[in-house]
Amino acid sequence: MIKLPKKDVAIVGLGWCGSIMAIEMAEAGLEVIAFERGPWRDTGTDFNPGYVQDELRYVIQQELMITAAEDTYTFRNAYDQTALPMREYGSFLLGTGLGGSGAHWSGLTWRYNPSDFVLRSHLTERYGAKAIPKDLLIRDWGITYDELEPFYDKFEKMAGIGGKAGMLNGHYQPGGNPFEGNRSSEFPLPPMAMTYAPTLFAEAAAKMGLRPFPTPSGNASQVYTNPYGVTMAPCTYCGYCSRCGCANYSKSTPQTNIIPALMRRRNFTAQVQSEVLQIKLDASGKRAVGVIYVDASGQHYEQPADLVILTAFSVPNVRLLFASGIGTPYDPISERGLIGKNYAYQTNSAVQAFFDDKNFNPFIAGGGVGQACDEYNGDNFDHSGLGFFGGACIMSNVTSGWPISNRMTPPGTPRWGSKWKVATQKHYLSTTVVRTQGSSYPTRSNYLGIDPTYKDRHGRPMMQLTFDFPDNDLKMSSFVTDKAADVARAMGARQLVAKPAKGPYNIVPFQSTHNTGGAIMGDNPRESVVNKYLQCWDVPNLFVIGGSAFPQNAGYNPTATVGALAYWAANAIRTQYLKNPGPLVHA
Repeated sequence: MIKLPKKDVAIVGLGWCGSIMAIEMAEAGLEVIAFERGPWRDTGTDFNPGYVQDELRYVIQQELMITAAEDTYTFRNAYDQTALPMREYGSFLLGTGLGGSGAHWSGLTWRYNPSDFVLRSHLTERYGAKAIPKDLLIRDWGITYDELEPFYDKFEKMAGIGGKAGMLNGHYQPGGNPFEGNRSSEFPLPPMAMTYAPTLFAEAAAKMGLRPFPTPSGNASQVYTNPYGVTMAPCTYCGYCSRCGCANYSKSTPQTNIIPALMRRRNFTAQVQSEVLQIKLDASGKRAVGVIYVDASGQHYEQPADLVILTAFSVPNVRLLFASGIGTPYDPISERGLIGKNYAYQTNSAVQAFFDDKNFNPFIAGGGVGQACDEYNGDNFDHSGLGFFGGACIMSNVTSGWPISNRMTPPGTPRWGSKWKVATQKHYLSTTVVRTQGSSYPTRSNYLGIDPTYKDRHGRPMMQLTFDFPDNDLKMSSFVTDKAADVARAMGARQLVAKPAKGPYNIVPFQSTHNTGGAIMGDNPRESVVNKYLQCWDVPNLFVIGGSAFPQNAGYNPTATVGALAYWAANAIRTQYLKNPGPLVHA
């Protein structure tokens, strides 16, 4: 193993969180190195307008995603089952290479509700402590919406998010989301122009007494130059956002919004095609002294650093804690240990709406184009007597009209042959979807662990995922899907096909790359892995940033919350930790 000269900061993962932490640390004058296990990817050379709209390459063959040959997990629905390795990724798709999952996301950009951050306290106050099922491990985050709001605002201005404020400086703004937390400023860009399906959805929802609003979008509605001095171009509605890179500099990505400014800094190094295998600790086990990584040639290196920041996807963050012997692994039988606990996901559903007299032109699309209603999200409605907690955003969000994947046909249609071709042609333009994106609440039986049998290509035990949809979340999905069907019916659909979430959870079909938990944040080391500043309780010069910190997942995409937490943690490091290295919160 080759030992390298020490850096001030070693960052693991160069997606949204890694890019934010890197530029913040570099601006503070620190020598920063960031590791990315995949290749370098640049908009100008890797996302060429001549070929980037390629469904086969990016959607089917998943060029921007990690493959099971490179890294895989084992999976089971319950801890008394035998977990087996995934042969390919399907339910969720982990990005690899510069930008990580931030390069292939769709662009929907939500703030969580104020009650989401104090969920157990909120539900206890409203319904009583006995109303919360014992098996639900929902928790307060240790941070409030008001504390995080300035950093939501900073993320939105960096990413050029378009939308319409609902609550601005304490006052409701017509046309915005009336349920959102208070904002200190308007979105930096206006909403995107609406296509036909979201327009029809909004009209129908409004007639029902709901209050629809444009979905906040990371797809630029206008030319925009962010605070780092990099410029976005207007979205062309090509329909190739999700799972694809953006050739037009229109989708908010690390490549477009941060990396160009970051790479101009001489005190920053991007170390690509290099996978960090372990955090190296000193003899006490209470201080990180660097990381161990392997490059594409198989050579192992030790990179010493005074500060280590994990900014990978949620599951790899947890894996590095396991591999480094930090904390105690969670055991669902004894209920001891914290590493891997509170693993959660997203509980999504859809209502297919078939029309005879509509032309939605689904190929004219953008990842964040849409209209939504929040009446049935979170605790925006009375849950008394319903038998569940949580909720979902209901929306018409037409991400794409991909000609291979997006071929909805009514029940009873053959899966192939001449009749299938006729049905595909008939329904392609005249069918749309009303979607729900629902919360996911952790239980004692859903967790991340280390597989006792299978090893990865580096000889490490594979990560083991144990997950099934809780009964709470299935009841929630059924309820909210019925509400979505009401809106679809009001749109005038001839036929509806409702698809609420069903158990057992299936790892094969794509559902959502919104995995959370495993290294959760909180206000004390007995119940959380990191404190409110994302600083590891056990190793104070280690910060673990990302979806791994979420105690549970809300009914929204997590990207903006992940980004806001990165800015929040970076601010704490710059204004507090660097002045007095050590614990920022004392237990």
